[in-house]
Amino acid sequence: MTVSRQLMDQELSLALDGVPMTPNGAFDLTDLAATRAAFRAQAEAAADGLPDDPPVTVEVHLARRTDGPDVPVRLLRPTAAPGPLPVLLWFHGGGQVLGFAAQDDPWLKRLGASLGCAVAVVDYRLAPETPAPGAAEDGFTAYQWLGREADALGLDGARIGIAGQSGGGGIAAATALLVRDRGGAAPLFQSLTYPMLDDRNRTASSHEITDIGIWDRSTNLLAWQAILGDRAGTDEVCPYAAPSRATDLTALPPTFIAVGDLDCFRDEDLDYATRLRAHGVPVELHLYPGAYHAFDLFAPDSRLATGFHQTWFNYLARQFRTTATTTG
Repeated sequence: MTVSRQLMDQELSLALDGVPMTPNGAFDLTDLAATRAAFRAQAEAAADGLPDDPPVTVEVHLARRTDGPDVPVRLLRPTAAPGPLPVLLWFHGGGQVLGFAAQDDPWLKRLGASLGCAVAVVDYRLAPETPAPGAAEDGFTAYQWLGREADALGLDGARIGIAGQSGGGGIAAATALLVRDRGGAAPLFQSLTYPMLDDRNRTASSHEITDIGIWDRSTNLLAWQAILGDRAGTDEVCPYAAPSRATDLTALPPTFIAVGDLDCFRDEDLDYATRLRAHGVPVELHLYPGAYHAFDLFAPDSRLATGFHQTWFNYLARQFRTTATTTG
């Protein structure tokens, strides 16, 4: 089954017409080096064209660890907000094979200033150079470092939320699982925007979304092959590599999940939300009709994207008014 343009939101359909496409879609993972370079150039050009407003300081720290490489953390802090600040630990998108920590600076700065929070962006290692669960281990290291260093950085260690987008949403979910399983202070919440959760690609939506050009089935298969190698789709995959593999979802933090109806991740995201709720986890779930993957990035001024952003910002603001508990 292929997706007809008639099912697509009109504004999103018009935006799609302006997206540069290769024969393999917007993200050509058959030439990963070239796609990474193009992805970075596009993100940097977009950032250069925007004013640096509101004023936000940017610092790069290293989260130290003894059993592997240190993890760079890019800390964005609104200068006008009084401390100690709550923190959003952010994982950028890119299917776990593309992207870089500074790519979301323009809109993360606005988010931090709007919410009065700091944003700590994890510069996690990409696949295939670092197979899963290496990125989740980087996330766990960064989370633990934030908790230890919060006071020194002028941050509120009792108000740390975990969030990510697309491939970064999958890493955020895996990081939350690691934090739960290894004990310690639980995050306030996990916010998962159209997260990449399941390497098996067996759902209806993973078969339906084949010709939109924005992270279709073929792209997703290539990404998971890069992330897991020959383990992809086998019984050798652990939940810290593909969170949908987790059978026990108890004691995870309150969860926000948003996904489009025309996203290949739709059904794995809906299933994760349903199973979280069945295990007693508070879940706020949003399904956007007529929306393809990353619709808010490709059509940021559309009605659907504007509504999503407002809904998400409201969720984050409510969560940052609460206090974390302890697990383990």
